Amino acid sequence: MGSKTRLQCPAPSGTSSPTEGCAIAPRLSGRESCSVSTTLSDACIMVAPPQLRALLFAINALLRKRRYHAALAMLKGFRNGAVLREKLRAILQATYTHSWNLARFVFLYKGLCALQSHVQGKTYQAHSFVSAFIGGLLVFGNNNNINSQISMYLLSRVLFALCRLGVEKGFIPEPRLDPFPWFTGLVWGLVLWLFEYHRPTLQPSLQSSMTYLYEDSNVWHDLSDFFIYNKSQPSK
Repeated sequence: MGSKTRLQCPAPSGTSSPTEGCAIAPRLSGRESCSVSTTLSDACIMVAPPQLRALLFAINALLRKRRYHAALAMLKGFRNGAVLREKLRAILQATYTHSWNLARFVFLYKGLCALQSHVQGKTYQAHSFVSAFIGGLLVFGNNNNINSQISMYLLSRVLFALCRLGVEKGFIPEPRLDPFPWFTGLVWGLVLWLFEYHRPTLQPSLQSSMTYLYEDSNVWHDLSDFFIYNKSQPSK
């Protein structure tokens, strides 16, 4: 059998080499194949088979039409929301830190509760609050991303619980209809309003996530950064 000839796409402007990050590899003939480069740009499409080339050119032309920008921005926004870009090392490090902090907190909390009960000869409700307050100061008092996320998570749970407690004790009238749809609508309305007009007030990680979803989805140049990459690869 004769050797196969590999035809490489010309390096587009946003790439460092013609073979970096091949996206598709269509068959040209029985003995030839194509290594398509980092992007499905017009230069790279030229080496594709005629039928595929015509389809890709048509898609790129459609993506560049301002007439359909709003609808396509919605589609890319959906794509950005579906793509998971978590880094395994960061997840493992955060999990370890969180687990270690929880272990220390539980140890302190139980120890302080036992100490107060022993000193006073009886258990009081205030013991839980005082013990958790001291443990929270000592273990979660450092203002970092992990502790911030935990505190905001607990705050949402505490607010929900206090509302239910208020209803249970008769301080808040029991709602006739489920208030959750109104609550979640209010939350989403406020967070998008803050993002659009008072962005610095939001936490940096939330700003980054919302920028990825709602702003990056408004920008693309061809099929590569519409579907495969979030942004065009910078030149090196």
